[in-house]
Amino acid sequence: MLPLGFSSGLPFLLVFSTLSAWLREAGISRTEIGMLSWVALAYSFKFLWAPIVDRYDVPVLAHLLGRRRGWMASSQIVVALGLVGIAVSSPQTSLPLTITSALLVAFASATQDVVVDGWRIDVASTERQGMMAASYQLGYRLALICAGAGALYIAEFVNWRSAYLAMAALMAVGLIGTLLAPRADESAAREHLPFRAAITEPLADLFRRKGLILIPILALIACFRLPDFVAGVMANPLFIDLGFSKTDIANVSKLYGVWIGIIGAFASGLALTRLGLWWTLLIGAVIAASSNLMFAWLAAEGARLDLLTLTISFDNFAAGFAGSALIAYMSGLTSPGFAATQYALLSSLYALPGKLIGGASGAVVDAYGYPLLFTATAGIGIPLVLLCLIVRRDTMKTVEEKEEAAVMTAAPVGAGSRA
Repeated sequence: MLPLGFSSGLPFLLVFSTLSAWLREAGISRTEIGMLSWVALAYSFKFLWAPIVDRYDVPVLAHLLGRRRGWMASSQIVVALGLVGIAVSSPQTSLPLTITSALLVAFASATQDVVVDGWRIDVASTERQGMMAASYQLGYRLALICAGAGALYIAEFVNWRSAYLAMAALMAVGLIGTLLAPRADESAAREHLPFRAAITEPLADLFRRKGLILIPILALIACFRLPDFVAGVMANPLFIDLGFSKTDIANVSKLYGVWIGIIGAFASGLALTRLGLWWTLLIGAVIAASSNLMFAWLAAEGARLDLLTLTISFDNFAAGFAGSALIAYMSGLTSPGFAATQYALLSSLYALPGKLIGGASGAVVDAYGYPLLFTATAGIGIPLVLLCLIVRRDTMKTVEEKEEAAVMTAAPVGAGSRA
């Protein structure tokens, strides 16, 4: 899981914030950079082709490696080829090739995420899933350091082409992990189920259990990380425009900031145990939205390294805290029969509005400036708090139901009706 987590985390920044830094340095307009972030929408729509990954084999590779590992290997190879395509393109002279290659990377990377999750569920028992997920997250965070700070270091001291070629070579880490991974038991493949039911049935189950309260629940999920996604698109162009060097950005934002994000995630886990799910969710909503005010302050003050450090500290801690809170909340909404599919649907939903609005963020900056963009996105915290208040009772009820189900599952055989 460690190398597979690394392989999943590596491509994300390379088609998102790291690519936006290269494009801005190359003179691409902020409007175009914002629109180019829409290639990451592949991560939001991955649930649409997830049933294909579940039901069909990759030619040749599936025979050699099995269905899961065949899809993993093929997606990793395509990601590497897409990164090579970005490397050999030139944003100034061949921007269409850059865009096409970035879209290919995003699509293959999203496919890899789907199949790695499927493989993890297939090969490990329930009691081992926590350790599998922890190993995955560690690998993912290490990849963010490589794709963020590592790529910027190489770009600073060599060039951008070498940076992306190096990242393409690092996809070999995931490929090795795939080859070493045990083959999953695929005897229970559900090829007999109607293809459309793979998406419609989990949604129907959510509506049956939640009723009309599902509408504010989905609105909360959709808007929860929106400020974070907008900051992810426009943060690096802001740093470049203010005059920070790529080394400064790498040191503070991509290296130091990743570890602050990990601290925020652990703080969220502690809050979940001490304060409960709803209070953790509320705190996450408030600090994640308000962190964008730091970017507005930085834009107004100029290239101050101390303020950059403070901004990254606040933003990454808030993002780590809010991210863990949202994962816990979405996990609690799933039902045992549809847990994997419902989680994929919910996790796709939370990223969609942020990426759509993030794509237009460059046009807002060109028209009105950075401070207005970041101040406006911080204001999303107000409706988020209201939505948290609306879903409070349902959240409390969901937690109680999960705890009761866990007690009943853990009860020894012969312990009466609860067993």
